[in-house]
Amino acid sequence: MSGSEQSGEPAGGLRRDGSDPVGLTPLSPVGRLAATVDRLSREVRAAQAEAEGRALIELAKGILVARLGCGPAEAARQLAELAEQSQVTPLEFAVDVINQAARDRMSEVTDAFLAATAAVRTAGPEEDTDGGGTAGAGAAAEAVAESAAVRLRAAESGALAANDTQSVADALLEQALRPLGAVAVAIWAAGYDGSLTLVGSAGFPPAEAARWRYVPPDVATVARCGLTERSGQWFASLAGTGLPSVGRHQYPDGGRVAVPAGTGGRIHGVLEIAWPVPLAPQPPQVVRQVEALAELCAHTLESYTPPREPGQEPRVMPDAVELMDLADGLHDPALVLVPHLDAAGHLADFRIQHVNKRFMDPAGRPRAVVGGALLLEAYPMAAGDSELFQSVERVYATGEPFRARHMNLTALVDQVPLSAVADISVSRHGNAVLLIWRIEDETARLASLLQHAQRLGRIGGFEENLLTGEITWNGQLFDLYGRPHTSTPVPLEELAAHAHPDDAVAIGRFLRTLLHHRRPASAAFRLRRPDGVTRHVRLVAEPVLDTDDRLLLVRGACQDISAQHWTEVALAATRDQLAHTEQQAIERARLTLQLQHAIMPPEQTPLRVPDLQVAVRYRPAETEQLVGGDWYDAVMLPSGRVLLCVGDVAGHGIEAATSMVVLRNALRGLAVTGAGPGQLLSWLNIVAHHLTGGVTATAVCGLYDPARRTLRWARAGHLPPVLVRGPGAAPLPLVKGMLLGAVAEAAYEEAEAELAAGDTLLMYTDGLIERRDRPVEEALTQLLSTVRPTPSTLDQHLDRLLTYSRSDTDDDTCLVGIRVG
Repeated sequence: MSGSEQSGEPAGGLRRDGSDPVGLTPLSPVGRLAATVDRLSREVRAAQAEAEGRALIELAKGILVARLGCGPAEAARQLAELAEQSQVTPLEFAVDVINQAARDRMSEVTDAFLAATAAVRTAGPEEDTDGGGTAGAGAAAEAVAESAAVRLRAAESGALAANDTQSVADALLEQALRPLGAVAVAIWAAGYDGSLTLVGSAGFPPAEAARWRYVPPDVATVARCGLTERSGQWFASLAGTGLPSVGRHQYPDGGRVAVPAGTGGRIHGVLEIAWPVPLAPQPPQVVRQVEALAELCAHTLESYTPPREPGQEPRVMPDAVELMDLADGLHDPALVLVPHLDAAGHLADFRIQHVNKRFMDPAGRPRAVVGGALLLEAYPMAAGDSELFQSVERVYATGEPFRARHMNLTALVDQVPLSAVADISVSRHGNAVLLIWRIEDETARLASLLQHAQRLGRIGGFEENLLTGEITWNGQLFDLYGRPHTSTPVPLEELAAHAHPDDAVAIGRFLRTLLHHRRPASAAFRLRRPDGVTRHVRLVAEPVLDTDDRLLLVRGACQDISAQHWTEVALAATRDQLAHTEQQAIERARLTLQLQHAIMPPEQTPLRVPDLQVAVRYRPAETEQLVGGDWYDAVMLPSGRVLLCVGDVAGHGIEAATSMVVLRNALRGLAVTGAGPGQLLSWLNIVAHHLTGGVTATAVCGLYDPARRTLRWARAGHLPPVLVRGPGAAPLPLVKGMLLGAVAEAAYEEAEAELAAGDTLLMYTDGLIERRDRPVEEALTQLLSTVRPTPSTLDQHLDRLLTYSRSDTDDDTCLVGIRVG
């Protein structure tokens, strides 16, 4: 059967409607030639597919010969009968036999497809309501799985039979990737320097592939992402990545996949696949299929040799023996590592093939003990926090070198961890890895640390031999004296000549203590440098005696304390300023305390009213500003009624106190007019707005009539009074009233409450209940629970409220209480 008959098209390449595929008449010479070329091309593709199918069938016949112990003819007959019984084609049955015998990555991928197909067939009877839809889906899924198995084995057969990477790319695209919707494939070989070379492509224009023949190291591309991310990269759209890649002009919005192609723990290149449209998330079966195809590419790339340019010498990669010679020529400790694979061919460890003569083991073991051992056996902690083993594994896989400074190396000796700090260098050479480490010298590290400490502390050191006259200065001391490093150091006896004349006495006392009494000494003086700059320095020295108790030499240090000196001068001035300010604050507090006592004495004279107890309390907010804006008043008016009020002016200190005095005295004067509490607050609002500099305040004002036992009251933005009657307590119903001073004129509602014998009425400022972390309503509820039960006396009641107050705003508090009867 010809290719045209298999495809169902008429011979000659004509469409079913009789039109020519290239727009030519079928009777023209060019039209007949085009139809012939199209027919021959389809026949060639069919012949290739038939040849690949025959190769798979012959491989399955060989497996049956080995298992059944029969001849080739009997194996062919068995294969045909078993395929007929299974109701599949001989090619599909041959692939099934190969998968069962191989149990490799291809068979795992095929099993995943068959498992998914089985799930569809199992779910079919339960989900199909019309009896046919799901059955058709199950049959379609089964066909997809069977065709996927054939495609994978056919692609494997074509790849293994190909003699170059270009043929591998063609086989992968036609046999395995095009049925998945892919339109192009690129095979990249990874160079030892991290570069990428396009060694095979299919589906891309030849000119485009030629442009992308070589990608230098460190250039970010889609293939580079697949090389660095060992799990592979699946991009829904190439445009969304912003990365360049081959075919970006042909398929700018299509999906891209870049999967590393590696074997034995080493990555040889990248398989890149292109789709014409955005790529949706793929099921795990498709992902595993692509990974299996990348593994096929790895086997081809493993033996790939880059073509040589004209006149270019062949590049010979050093093997382990040459690398050993290179390591022996290094001045740093070095190890030559070769990969150690497990039974499945996967990278399990690295064997220490060679250690050079400069090798220094962190645990102090000899070279013979470390050489020849596995890396994780010799250094099991390399797989720990330092991630040394992971770094070596990554370098071997990708070829990109690794450098690290101050890495912590830990070795186990008799189960005791011994650590050392080293600089690490890891690079791949051929099939071996060169690991170099340089363990830090503790003496050099401490010397460097001391130099930095002297530099940061501006400290210079010296040593003077009194017998030979030899003087040694370090570089920091020359800089401190402002002298060049090539000049002669200054002896201790000439120290006074380089100091301020006023410091001669202190220097003389220092030298007598040091040289005559032979005791450690220190002195602070002003050093006059040759450049005219004066520095404040502190000199500390100690004598060194010989075995006969004679003075041999003097060693010491000199520190520049100029910044400290001027800081101390500034601090002294600041302390004087603070002392003056503190004295002013004390005087201010004394005056405000006198003002507070004049306005609201600490011991208020009890107000004597028949059948009425009156008590007041005031608690200041801050000790440094005793007078706040809270105020209270309780006074008998000429009319026989009792004026009760509390208020709160915004702020603290003298300003708040003076405003409070104005409002308190104004309310007293206005109350003698006989007006009600609402009118009194209206007048007080005018006072606050016009006569006190625009202060704002809250207040509650009440007039108690002893004869009727009634309280008429009004409020200006203040909390309402609390009435305690029997076992219960509740605030009086709210009346409208704006705070004082907010507007020029305001009206205030009044309310009247009848009191009975034993009732207690409380007026208070917000300092009694206010909390930063609670709303006012919740704090008021807490107050209502605190006022119960009622103590025997009113004074005890008010003291109890102040004691158990949970306020945390540090505000002053006023409290006025009355008890009837």
